[in-house]
Amino acid sequence: MKRLARWLLRIIVVLVVVAILLAVPVARNEWACQGTPVADSYQSLLPPGTHRAEARTLLTYPEWHIVHAYDDYARVISTEDPHDFDYLKAIGGYWSSLCALTEASAAHGGMDTPTKQLVYVIGTSFTLELLAKAAYEETLGRLATLIRGDARAPLDEVSAQQAADYARFLQQTPWYLWDFSAAQNALAAASTGSFRDRERRLALGIENAAKSAYAGVIASAVAATGNDDLTLHMIAKGLDPDAYDGVTLVAERSQGRVLATPRYRALTLILDDMAQDGATFVEIAGNDDILLTATSPDPTAPGALHSFPRQGYGDYRHLIMVKVPDLAQRLRDLPGAGLTLEHIHDY
Repeated sequence: MKRLARWLLRIIVVLVVVAILLAVPVARNEWACQGTPVADSYQSLLPPGTHRAEARTLLTYPEWHIVHAYDDYARVISTEDPHDFDYLKAIGGYWSSLCALTEASAAHGGMDTPTKQLVYVIGTSFTLELLAKAAYEETLGRLATLIRGDARAPLDEVSAQQAADYARFLQQTPWYLWDFSAAQNALAAASTGSFRDRERRLALGIENAAKSAYAGVIASAVAATGNDDLTLHMIAKGLDPDAYDGVTLVAERSQGRVLATPRYRALTLILDDMAQDGATFVEIAGNDDILLTATSPDPTAPGALHSFPRQGYGDYRHLIMVKVPDLAQRLRDLPGAGLTLEHIHDY
């Protein structure tokens, strides 16, 4: 009984330490990353039911940072091993970017409580997930690669492809809709029975099973509360809405055409196509500011709120705030400035 009590005490101590470590970045963001609140004074041209909080354009980025981290991870393991990915850098990138965006959001109406809860919950979950993955891949996973040797095993290739597919999936679809069971079945089908394949199948199987169980919980919660609106309204000029898939004309106004468009990754592609076709944007979702991310070989970009290196690509990501009426021209000017558009963040 004494031995059992000692082990229980050790487990409790470890859990308390982990909880404290996970709380530190949240506490730091609350203490050190608060800007001076300014009420949003922009008078929208669209009816109130189509408005989305302007600060959300900044605070959608943390979710996308996780998407980008999965993409970086896939890029790294396409030629290297999982222990070559810098998990701590990915975690640090989340919290450092959130700090910059939290401060900037104060000038755009500030961070509302539900959004604050969201970015802290997903940030903590992301941190815990990557710490657990790092703990395994830097120890037992690294040992498995030493036993394997320099030649990659079949499941190294399959898992790298799955990671890339998962990162692309997340650009338009919630993570909990990914078929983790099918991913595991694909690993089983491709396994040769080598030591590395057995190790990958076991390690990734545990990860897939855990995520699948958690995904079921999240999917049930979302079904109970309802999904977020998958479209938004905007006003634009100088375009034919019929030329763009998923775009519908809502109304003709003196300021321009009111359009309903898809959100997420599809919106980025649509806005870029419209800009290249010569359109101009008046307002989006009732707002006159919007965040975009762009990549370049340079560590800084003019006007960027935050910049940091991407793993696996050898370049840098820049978070840039743009006035909506200036967005189209800015998109057209990006290549000349040595920047490549990555994503436009809606609200």
